[in-house]
Amino acid sequence: MLSLVDIHTYYGNIQALKGVSLEVKEGEIITLIGANGAGKTTTLMSISGIVPPRSGEVRFMGKSIARMNPDKIVSLGISQVPEGRRIFPYLSVLENLDMGAFLREDKDGVKSDLDYVFELFPILAERRNQAGGTLSGGEQQMLAISRALMARPRLLLMDEPSLGLAPLVVKQIFEIIRKINSENNTTIFLVEQNANLALKVAHRGYVMENGRISLSDAAESLLVNEDVKKAYLGI
Repeated sequence: MLSLVDIHTYYGNIQALKGVSLEVKEGEIITLIGANGAGKTTTLMSISGIVPPRSGEVRFMGKSIARMNPDKIVSLGISQVPEGRRIFPYLSVLENLDMGAFLREDKDGVKSDLDYVFELFPILAERRNQAGGTLSGGEQQMLAISRALMARPRLLLMDEPSLGLAPLVVKQIFEIIRKINSENNTTIFLVEQNANLALKVAHRGYVMENGRISLSDAAESLLVNEDVKKAYLGI
């Protein structure tokens, strides 16, 4: 479904990604783990067109998207749940969700997807007219996920969905990630610092160090890899 080939991405003169290559197959949950500053978020930004790679190839469903504008990439079926939620704080829950469906013209489908996200997160249905900025951190994360789902993505990019959330909320979010993947066959590319949780929910994983992929394997194999356990699992 998605392939990155020898991606090099820069912020000005600072190189963040150094020859990153990886692939995501349809229907998978893939996770990318690594330390702060390793380049995980930049990888997602390079896919979604927010920080385009300077060289290399990004292909989605066989089509090159490396030089496309972000809105065009969304229209092809890729949505991103950004780090730190980044919902629209002064818009209501319902208005935030409407923004997620901004590029769509199938009103019946939008209504159906709205019902679906309210089924996933009943608290959002209860607070549909409440300003997004007044929600708790966990509720804002639910809203950010729901807003991305309203674009009806084939590939969902998720950046640190557990960041700053209480353990019970984190557990709920990861259960929902599994549900979105299994019920909708939505492919998920998950960037997450909580490597233990990420590897338990994923099918395969990549480890990133200093802007490079240093290791890739089945998620269950990475969970028992001694180097991964020492560096990322605290074992």
